[in-house]
Amino acid sequence: MIFGNEWDILLEDEMKKPYYQALRQFLVQEYRTTAVYPPQNEIFHALRRTTYSSVRCAILGQDPYHGEGQAHGMSFSVRRGVVPPPSLRNIYKEILSDTGIDNTHACGELTEWADQGVLLLNTVLTVRAGAAGSHRGKGWEQFTDEIIRLLDLREDPIVFLLWGAPAGAKAALIRNPCHLVLRAAHPSPLSASKGFFGCRHFSQTNAFLTAHGFPAIDWQIRS
Repeated sequence: MIFGNEWDILLEDEMKKPYYQALRQFLVQEYRTTAVYPPQNEIFHALRRTTYSSVRCAILGQDPYHGEGQAHGMSFSVRRGVVPPPSLRNIYKEILSDTGIDNTHACGELTEWADQGVLLLNTVLTVRAGAAGSHRGKGWEQFTDEIIRLLDLREDPIVFLLWGAPAGAKAALIRNPCHLVLRAAHPSPLSASKGFFGCRHFSQTNAFLTAHGFPAIDWQIRS
């Protein structure tokens, strides 16, 4: 078992496909010869932490942080004790503006969100150290497309937060009218002012969930 939950059955056939086997071979070589993030045993941390049936909100980013010790397999999250990177600090700024919740001095590990059903997924799940986008076009996009397609089949409503162009491209895969799709610019310093700040995705997510009889997400990071 790779994930230890429903994802094992749901993704079993996908992981047998030729493109995924080629991706695996590429990753074996990459991890053997250069620094790659996150560590191999944490590539699927988001899927292990948030089961298929528990997903209420999916936050899609681009690829993992490429700095040493940052990425641990959940989009925008960093290991406890690591200073939150600029993208995450901008996320916290938008949460404060949108909801009044102040995470300014919180840690950057977002497991509290994941445990409430927030799937923290990147469109590409690995990256070379110091080289953003270095693992794009190797097969991860096809794999994460399948994850989105599977979530789209869910009968319970899910909020999809698609941040940045690669994530926004996944919108075409979400066809079930019971779900809510919200798109915005990526929260990185280069693009946050071009449509991320002021998007109000966090309050909109909770308004949608509660309107459909589901608990709101508590965006406060307490640990």
